[in-house]
Amino acid sequence: MDLDFVREAYGWPSDVVATEGPRGALGRIWRVEAGVARYALKEIFFEPPSPALIEAELGFARRAAAAGVRMPGAHPSREGRYLVEIPGGAWVRLYDWVELRAAAVEPEDVGGLLARMHRCAPALGREVEGGPPARWYDRVPAGHAWAEAAESDAAWAPRLKERLATLPELCAAVTPADPAGSILCHRDLHPENVQTDPGGALVVLDWDNLGPAEPGRELGRALFDWFGDDLDGMRRMYQAYVRDGGPGRIVTLADFTMMLACRLNFLLVQTRAVQDPEHREFAEREIDEALDTLPTPRRLTEALATLSSHP
Repeated sequence: MDLDFVREAYGWPSDVVATEGPRGALGRIWRVEAGVARYALKEIFFEPPSPALIEAELGFARRAAAAGVRMPGAHPSREGRYLVEIPGGAWVRLYDWVELRAAAVEPEDVGGLLARMHRCAPALGREVEGGPPARWYDRVPAGHAWAEAAESDAAWAPRLKERLATLPELCAAVTPADPAGSILCHRDLHPENVQTDPGGALVVLDWDNLGPAEPGRELGRALFDWFGDDLDGMRRMYQAYVRDGGPGRIVTLADFTMMLACRLNFLLVQTRAVQDPEHREFAEREIDEALDTLPTPRRLTEALATLSSHP
């Protein structure tokens, strides 16, 4: 990363220090020390968020903050830009630095957090840029899309082939989302994007996937992302969400559409990203985790039975 370019863009002193931090599928976080100020600089590897998405994020952040949702504040460059392109084909965004840690989180806390986010969200039937809802969230890959990965000589290929045999049954209930019932959602509320501050409060990170979703479907995905191997944890999170006024409900297997579509689409992307030496190590890790956590058809049925009996 061209630190001198970034320093100039944000007007930082010459002795600014940037320390490389954790990376995700689409970017990396740098801790920046600029005098007495501390920032989180997000380096974006691939297609950056659009101006419309950034505007929607800033607007929703204000609504969510008023509802008691904590998140790092965003900062513009000296020219008023919330997205800065840097030499080398990447982009950066700047946020407040918050001392965060991964910690055990109670199901009730996650359920209440998601309820607050959904209660303050406006109705939204199209992507914030104006196009139709992205199919990433309600359409799974076609069977032939897996052929190259399944026949590769990678260590994970046999496990992938075994799981592919279960996909027709697993994905039988996947259906298109209803734009008329959709609201503005985070759409990536997994545990890595919700951390705790030193006082134990939950802080929501990474709003780059903000867009329309049915609240029940985002809820269904979050239940599996947080407590997929713990039916009692799912039940407690769901009850807290309902008790705190969340509008979504888990009624049919179709309410797990978003979870299945996102997990399978992400897995397919990583089986292709593994070919790139720069991203191979990350992709290998994500493939192993995705295969470990992809639910079985039986697990979906058990989850539905548990949740639908505890509204």
